[in-house]
Amino acid sequence: MKRLISKIKSKFSGSDDFDLPGEGDQGYVEIPPEGVAPPSKEKITVRPFVIEDFSDIKPILDVLREGYTISLVNIKPLKDKDLVELKRAINKLKKTCEAIEGDIAGFGDDWIALTPSFAKIFRESDAPTDVDGPGDDI
Repeated sequence: MKRLISKIKSKFSGSDDFDLPGEGDQGYVEIPPEGVAPPSKEKITVRPFVIEDFSDIKPILDVLREGYTISLVNIKPLKDKDLVELKRAINKLKKTCEAIEGDIAGFGDDWIALTPSFAKIFRESDAPTDVDGPGDDI
């Protein structure tokens, strides 16, 4: 009987490496649940961008949707050129960040940062506050 099983195994698998349940192994194979991707070994990228025109936001949106890039965007050229287009571009970036549960914040007058869902941008209002106030310690 064992020879018959060995022949069948070798016909289907091409080798005797395959173990049937009850032949020394637990007899199960672990299958990840559907929709759950295995952890990625891809590194996170911090990438600078410059917006000179509304159409320049497309590559920013693309990398933001991929989910592995933190974008630092220089908005000064568009700000100097056309404020209406700048507001339109920032609104589009903001809506995309909300849709992917990312974060967006301005720093300085000429830069904005955009992050995917795994990252959060530090804001001064997030910092713990001193209840007693400065200089009240004895």
